[in-house]
Amino acid sequence: MAVTTFSVRMDSEIKHQLDDFCANTGLNTTTAINMFARAVLRERKLPFEVTDADSFYGEINMAHLRRIKADVEAGRNMSVHELIEVEDA
Repeated sequence: MAVTTFSVRMDSEIKHQLDDFCANTGLNTTTAINMFARAVLRERKLPFEVTDADSFYGEINMAHLRRIKADVEAGRNMSVHELIEVEDA
């Protein structure tokens, strides 16, 4: 298998944090990026969900949040829980 160099531009602070994360997990950044590439090819998709900002605050979620707010304000669909204090061992 031939090996090639892959160059990526990224914010220097992001790179530093990625290098630190990889080192803390026993990897190096090259290995982590290769793992990412293999996961993409194996799964035929990105190994995480990508959405635009509007999808989180989309109409469906906003309608759901409005229903929850109305329930809270009306005191509906709420549970009462008893607090239990736990002493440190």
